[in-house]
Amino acid sequence: MSEHQAPGHRAGVVVIAGRPNVGKSTLINCLVGAKLSITSRKAQTTRHRILGVRSDPDAQYVFVDTPGHQTRLPNALNRAMQRNLTDSVAGADVGLLVAEAQSFRPADAQVAALMPRQLPVVLALNKCDMRGSSASLLPVMAAAREAHEFAAIVPVSAKSGEGMDALLAELRAHLPHSDPLYDEDTLTDRPARFFASELIREKVFRLSGAEVPYGVEVAIDRFVEEGGLVRIGATIVVDRPGHKAILLGAKGERMKRIASEARIDMEKMFGKKVYLETWIKVRGGWADNAATLRSLGYA
Repeated sequence: MSEHQAPGHRAGVVVIAGRPNVGKSTLINCLVGAKLSITSRKAQTTRHRILGVRSDPDAQYVFVDTPGHQTRLPNALNRAMQRNLTDSVAGADVGLLVAEAQSFRPADAQVAALMPRQLPVVLALNKCDMRGSSASLLPVMAAAREAHEFAAIVPVSAKSGEGMDALLAELRAHLPHSDPLYDEDTLTDRPARFFASELIREKVFRLSGAEVPYGVEVAIDRFVEEGGLVRIGATIVVDRPGHKAILLGAKGERMKRIASEARIDMEKMFGKKVYLETWIKVRGGWADNAATLRSLGYA
């Protein structure tokens, strides 16, 4: 036991699930205290399994962020994303279902139904700061309890941090007694080049039109650290020639802004200067091509 570890220490895996655009990525970033999962106002931003570790004196929480559950788009990419969700749930000690405080919808109940019966599930009603009085949450909580037997229901705001202590306490109560699963200074199991690709993809989501981001993926071709400098070469894969034109923008201005904003965030994350080169390539049907998906990091 570490000298900083409290008696009765607990540790385990908390899988975060929910329908698209309920704030799962913002929540894991808040809980871990670092930006690990990219965010945007568009639904289905998260595609990969993201692991984030929070180490407190009395508990270590291994959070796993998963893609938002949906069944509308039955291509190979979305099937891979949904496998990520079901595989993550199977290996969890606690489930953390995220729903909006405005209402508990049938789609939320569908995600809850994916959780194994024996798995304790805590419901986080996110965006409670937009709801008004706490009394107004009572009908939403009643609807949630009717749909699923939750271990606890906690109103939170991932944006402001409200309710995080209460949420952590409820999650800790269901973690097994265990030594830490990771070193205390571990934040994630993903390499830096993964976050480089995600930061570029985040800017595509935020700075392009409604359709384009869903036909885009980012591959890191080169990631070389030279002292205080990181040289990164990235290919932005698009599904259609029209998407390439939109990403470039007039005289390439949109692409310059995407690369510039991504580079600034990389420098903050890596603590080093970043030299970033980007290219755009058209690969029609990439989201339904198994070989291409494997090359882009999807199982």
